[in-house]
Amino acid sequence: MHTKSDWQQRAARQSFITTALIDGRPLAAQSGVTFDAINPANRQLLAQVAACGDTEIDQAVRSARRAFEQGPWARMAPAARKGVLLRLAELMMAHREELALLDSLNMGKPVMDAYTIDVPGAANVFAWYGEALDKVYDQVAPTAGNALATVTREALGVVGAVVPWNFPLDMAAWKVAPALAAGNSVVLKPAEQSPFSALRLAQLALEAGVPEGVLNVVPGLGESAGRALGMHPDVDCLVFTGSTQVGKYFMQYSAQSNLKQVWLECGGKSPNLVFDDCQDLDLAAEKAAFGIFFNQGEVCSANSRLYVQRSVHDEFVERLLAKARQWLPGDPLDPASRAGAIVDDAQSARVMAAIEQAQGDGARLLCGGQRLTFNGSNNFIAPTVFADVRPDSALAREEVFGPVLAITAFDDEAQAVRLANDSVYGLAASLWSDDLNRAHRVARQLKAGTVSVNTVDALDVAVPFGGGRQSGFGRDLSLHAFDKYTQLKTTWFQLR
Repeated sequence: MHTKSDWQQRAARQSFITTALIDGRPLAAQSGVTFDAINPANRQLLAQVAACGDTEIDQAVRSARRAFEQGPWARMAPAARKGVLLRLAELMMAHREELALLDSLNMGKPVMDAYTIDVPGAANVFAWYGEALDKVYDQVAPTAGNALATVTREALGVVGAVVPWNFPLDMAAWKVAPALAAGNSVVLKPAEQSPFSALRLAQLALEAGVPEGVLNVVPGLGESAGRALGMHPDVDCLVFTGSTQVGKYFMQYSAQSNLKQVWLECGGKSPNLVFDDCQDLDLAAEKAAFGIFFNQGEVCSANSRLYVQRSVHDEFVERLLAKARQWLPGDPLDPASRAGAIVDDAQSARVMAAIEQAQGDGARLLCGGQRLTFNGSNNFIAPTVFADVRPDSALAREEVFGPVLAITAFDDEAQAVRLANDSVYGLAASLWSDDLNRAHRVARQLKAGTVSVNTVDALDVAVPFGGGRQSGFGRDLSLHAFDKYTQLKTTWFQLR
């Protein structure tokens, strides 16, 4: 049983890693420059963290290259690598409270979400890829009888991974686990808003038996550390989750440096379609609220555009507003809080600016729209719902990354599909219908990497996650993730 008092006491005792971890050792930035890690829920300083730059990124990449070329990891038998990753998953669960607290204090999410969802999910990703890595077979190609051609997967070498602040530990696991499972070395740059769980993960990896230099973590600012990693000529592959604009920067860095592979998972503006043949409108309303208000709306695949068939629109909106009231934010260390703080002042200001613009554009505010204050911080935003949102308005087209929902009515199936696909993004979509034919028909027409039918934002480590258009390309999770971290080699044996 975890009470608010329990978590507060743990928070008072919690220490923070403030240096990079390179070649298995802590390393401060040579420049001496640091950045402040602030708890957004009370605006208190948690620690000053080393701001890595070109020098530290180069050290980390050289360490990773040396570990890949000379060290045991890439040459280790798959079963042995599996054992290490399984031990790491066990250690993560043994340190479950600490890892959950680090993410909650760092970026404002409810600690119980981190404890019950994020940490177990991240540990499961390491365990899943550990179990998978010795079950992926190479191929023998069909050739004439006097030749043998094999197709083998080989690790790329050094993988640079840049992850966001909304799910710090989970996103690190999504990148690091398959990259390590394939035999690569990794240089991980966490978001400057949330470096602590990634640094602790690297310590636990060493304890589990991951050799020094195989996983290096370099905290720092995007414009310095992130750019240096993207431009480094000895990084073989760069994987990124974050905004579309920053994703475009990494594509440019690749072109300007060594043409490294770049795999992007970027922004989203996911539609959620509710048809009048949905038999459980209450469940649909509950899931619609979850789809936009969970994690304070700071989810790339959040169902932020809600399209409701006009014949059930008013009834559905009434049900939705009742569900929205259950998502009022509160102290992240209080187990009763379903939502926490927005990650920082800058993001809070961006969300409020989007709310103000929506009102100026004529959308009808049904609830929320204001900041709330707890423990001296007003980085809490009430769940906000707008109706009568024009399809051409900013709220319908631009990612807010906060607890703000845009509702638009539609008349028929063709209009619903047209509205849903009218976006530069293509990450996820949801639809609600108890007509099996319609569900299949509409799902095939929606331009999204994942279409959830009669639920929202469906996710599992066994299925790929990612999108198209300006949501990026490539896939996290599932066996398909190995495609990003390996290259195919053909070996042709001419027989005599």
